[in-house]
Amino acid sequence: MSDSKQPPVIAIDGPSASGKGTVAKRIAQRLGFHYLDSGALYRLVTLSALQKRVALDNEAALAQLAGVLDARFHEDNVFLNQEDVTDLIRSEEVSATASQVAVLRAVRQALLIRQRAFRQPPGLVADGRDMGSVVFPDAVLKIYLTADTAERALRRYKQLIEKGMDANITTLLQDIRQRDARDSARAVAPLQKSDDASLLDTTKLSIDAAVEQVLARYAAAKRVP
Repeated sequence: MSDSKQPPVIAIDGPSASGKGTVAKRIAQRLGFHYLDSGALYRLVTLSALQKRVALDNEAALAQLAGVLDARFHEDNVFLNQEDVTDLIRSEEVSATASQVAVLRAVRQALLIRQRAFRQPPGLVADGRDMGSVVFPDAVLKIYLTADTAERALRRYKQLIEKGMDANITTLLQDIRQRDARDSARAVAPLQKSDDASLLDTTKLSIDAAVEQVLARYAAAKRVP
């Protein structure tokens, strides 16, 4: 149950390339809420590790990086050490590696406080893998947003092509399946739909339709005493 003294949170979790980030960002804009792309934090830790040549199995070193990460979000851009890395963190190298970093308990713990700090008035829309289950368990609305694997691979392919990046649909499909398996099997905060989350399958939905469904569910959740 949501704590009425705290700014409200809409938590949107789901697998890779399900569209949750786009949907969450638009909902935040519609409501005038803050927005947290939790996946970007793990990507930033990964990018920082790659740049500093930190081994991706060195949990203590990665957690230390996470704790002092010089990250900044401004509108649609993401900055690391004052450098715009918006496209860099969406590269396939970082995307594939970030899910390996995200399974590490010490890294997740290091980022927990930072994620919760995004909860400020008038409210927050947060997307990720464990926003509703771990980071904001008292969220007023928890959505598990998904789509079938082939559709998610196609969406990711189009996204990369539009940005002028190389992409292979077969490779993307394989990567998404591997990420799903890794995220679901990890010991810490595994990807799964919690009992109190509302399922939203966007396979056949447009972004606008998905946004309207979440807004309708939020309006209904606010009416519940």
